[in-house]
Amino acid sequence: MATILEQKAQIDKLWETFWSNGISNPLTVIEQISYLFFIKELDEKHTREERKANRLNRPIENPVFDETPKQQNMRWSKFKDFAPSEMYKVVQEDVFPFIKNMGGENFAKYMKDAVFMIPSPALLATAVDMIDKLEMQDLDTKGDLYEYLLSKIAQAGVNGQFRTPRHIGKMMVELADIQPNDIVCDPSCGTAGFLICAIMYLKEKYPEMFMNTAKLQHFNNDMFYGFDFDYSMLRIASMNMMSHGHQNPNIDYQDSLSEDASGLKEFCTCVIANPPFKGSLNKDTIAKNLASEVSTTKTELLFLALMIRILKTGGRACVIVPDGVLFGTSNAHTTIRQKLIDNQKLEAVISMPSGVFKPYAGVSTAILIFTKTNSGGTDKVWFYDMQNDGFTLNDNRTPIEENDIPDIIASFKNRHNEDNTDRKAKHFFVDADDIRQNGYDLSINKYKEVEYEEVQYEVPSKILADIKALESEVQTSLEELEGML
Repeated sequence: MATILEQKAQIDKLWETFWSNGISNPLTVIEQISYLFFIKELDEKHTREERKANRLNRPIENPVFDETPKQQNMRWSKFKDFAPSEMYKVVQEDVFPFIKNMGGENFAKYMKDAVFMIPSPALLATAVDMIDKLEMQDLDTKGDLYEYLLSKIAQAGVNGQFRTPRHIGKMMVELADIQPNDIVCDPSCGTAGFLICAIMYLKEKYPEMFMNTAKLQHFNNDMFYGFDFDYSMLRIASMNMMSHGHQNPNIDYQDSLSEDASGLKEFCTCVIANPPFKGSLNKDTIAKNLASEVSTTKTELLFLALMIRILKTGGRACVIVPDGVLFGTSNAHTTIRQKLIDNQKLEAVISMPSGVFKPYAGVSTAILIFTKTNSGGTDKVWFYDMQNDGFTLNDNRTPIEENDIPDIIASFKNRHNEDNTDRKAKHFFVDADDIRQNGYDLSINKYKEVEYEEVQYEVPSKILADIKALESEVQTSLEELEGML
């Protein structure tokens, strides 16, 4: 069985094959490969239903394809063995129109603009063969490989859009402790990575909800919302959601910070996000009800104000922010932190090392966790100083044993039973009044006490004497060497 590194190398080779055949736009490459991944997943889903039906000796409950020869030829397992020209005709004329019109209304409205852009039968046949050889039976492996492909979107960190590593997304979903009755929103969803992590978390922790008709109905129709203003991202996100078992994803075109989205308010119970930062907007385009909350054009501050607005009272947010949000001294920076502490209930600040987003960015970030109360309630804030996330913090990001994530999850869930105020520890509480006295600064370095180990040195005269003795030994050795020559 191929290792994950070998499989990533195969993805790289697939990527290079598209580029060498004239498709040089990274987003176009990713879209076309995503379509093929999705088509393969549809056949695998149908095969699973077939096997289930055969075991139970009954008709297929949720078939993807019907029994007609035309639709049977549209299955990956069938057309992959066709001659290149025949395969190309089937995929272009039958399979692609089929996937554009399947699924619920939300999925179809973004897929209708999808374009099949693979230029030749030879490239399609090569791509199908390469994808077919990828070992993606395991859901985690499949997710890791797809996330690796999608990570290429942000190779240069364009517009501050850095893909969230999958293990960080899984950690945040656990910290948010999503429940079967929640309504989850990512207002800058990109390829829906956080929503996928939420789906996987629910399937693992609450399998019984998928046996309950009402809860399954909620899961498929009303539980997840993702917004973005890039149609390519919306198509990829929709396919990503459907590939992970979500039938009708609410992935919508929305510039979440604009006046057009100003009607969004108090509709969700949980926000999980890594909104774009390192950007500023035109003041005239910002929703007036956001601008009235925080006077700024910085996206990272506006998104925090947006999250407060769209959460229902009692709802919670788990969001990645750049370090500047924690200690920035502008009026806008101070105002948003003051609102989180004085008007809402700020639960935690988890400081992450700068290498978490490498190789795409070396930006330092933190995770803020807060509950919307509109009546305050912050008496103390839990800080955690993450040093390791299970991977090296260089560009290679290879797995290592050191990993704070399990301790972060366990310690956060148990934080009220510990009440740790030892600021030399990896995690501790800081009183809200202390934070107020420090200008609402949320940087962990403002409160963490570093314990320095005392080192005893020799007196200077002794050090000089030792240096002279060493120099004498070196000189003697040089003279002996010279004599030998």
